[in-house]
Amino acid sequence: MKGFAMLGPSKTGFIEKEDPKVGSRDALVRLLAVAPCTSDLHTVFEDALGPRENMILGHEACGEIVEVGSEVKDFKVGDRVLIPAITPNWSDVYSQAGYATDSDGMLGGWKFSNIKDGVFSTRIHVNDADGNLALLPKEIDPAEACMLSDMIPTGLHASKMAGVTFGDAVAVIGIGPVGLMALRGAVLHGAGRVFAVGSREKTVEVAKKYGATDIVDYHNGRISDQILEATNGQGVDKVLIAGGNAADTFEEAVRMLKPGGSIGNVNYLNGHDDVVFNAGDWGVGMGHKTIHGGLMPGVADGKASSTSRKRPDRSITDDHPPLRRLREDSGRHRTDAPQAG
Repeated sequence: MKGFAMLGPSKTGFIEKEDPKVGSRDALVRLLAVAPCTSDLHTVFEDALGPRENMILGHEACGEIVEVGSEVKDFKVGDRVLIPAITPNWSDVYSQAGYATDSDGMLGGWKFSNIKDGVFSTRIHVNDADGNLALLPKEIDPAEACMLSDMIPTGLHASKMAGVTFGDAVAVIGIGPVGLMALRGAVLHGAGRVFAVGSREKTVEVAKKYGATDIVDYHNGRISDQILEATNGQGVDKVLIAGGNAADTFEEAVRMLKPGGSIGNVNYLNGHDDVVFNAGDWGVGMGHKTIHGGLMPGVADGKASSTSRKRPDRSITDDHPPLRRLREDSGRHRTDAPQAG
């Protein structure tokens, strides 16, 4: 097989490798469409995960199955499938405990372009195929469906981790594609006021469409100062982080968070950096301000099935018949999976 790889730190190029071996519960998939992610840039050019050599990049894809293992029951050769970014080992103790994204060790559920070759390739190996694939109806454009493999469920997961509920004031730091999905997740969970932190004209326009009540431009001063002023010094109940860096972003988030509030982080930080914030803003360590960070859950978890059972926005699902059909078909296909809460 041929793929586009990280050859070493800050070095990329095409590489030839043998096709992966398929185990009894696995599948071999020929790629139909892939999508890039800024995570690939962090991995290659910022050494965020540590050194990797000759590792094929990418983790967002759709494809067609060309081989299945003897124990695979739900899929067959020729099926078109959505391949999620997170493909846990579902028999692992962490998966059974509810932390599938950390199966086989911390972040071990993120296998593509982390632990093994990614999806920027002619063929890829998918472990635990029955738990890690979703059937893709023929009328759906694979390129469009790739948005469901990572970007949409990752954003929605930020809101879920933070525990956004009815009436909350929420700040969303970073309104790129993932941040916009986090923002929409907050609205769907009932947020009463949503501050979108960003400055690009197009993303600000979309943020307003998705339900942002206030736009905060970091060029106009500290984010926390602007939001504290807008809330008469009260701050916000929840902060969703989808952008920024370790040195500054968490300091701002903790400072503007109310006591009892929580932070949901889905931003890919550099593993060599320290997360920094002021202890006083954290109530000298006792302010009941909680930070959650995590990858989007895997498909079989049921929680990541914004691909099938959650509605990120009418403009994405209800007004797009192919993606609506994917949601319906995937729900019927996996009737034995736990339903999303």
